[in-house]
Amino acid sequence: MRFMIQVRATATSERGDPPGPEYAELFEQMGAFHAEMARAGVLLDGAGMRPSRDGWRQRYHPDGRVEQIDGPFAETKELIAGYTLIQVRSVEEAQAWARRFPMPFVGIECEIEVRRLYEDADFGPGGDMAIGHR
Repeated sequence: MRFMIQVRATATSERGDPPGPEYAELFEQMGAFHAEMARAGVLLDGAGMRPSRDGWRQRYHPDGRVEQIDGPFAETKELIAGYTLIQVRSVEEAQAWARRFPMPFVGIECEIEVRRLYEDADFGPGGDMAIGHR
């Protein structure tokens, strides 16, 4: 089972300021946590994401038009500041790793969201929806 641990964005992360010295301990904790997950064989990937001003959205219309909407995006609570992708044997194991996830921002209320990814087997025999995953 694969799960994505999403670090929800904050006004601070969306400003895109370089992290100050107060983040040194957090970066050390996060690095150690990712290293531990790698040693346990559950870490697939993880990274921080640049602010939404550096990105865009594509909106698909029923008539076939595709519209590009450049960032930044106003609703910070709907944005992701980073992610960690893990592969574990059970929901309980994913929950155990998530409980140990370091607090992602210093001195402000923040949250992570954990979501299970679809697997080919979720789509029945011959299902092949997880493009690029084997």
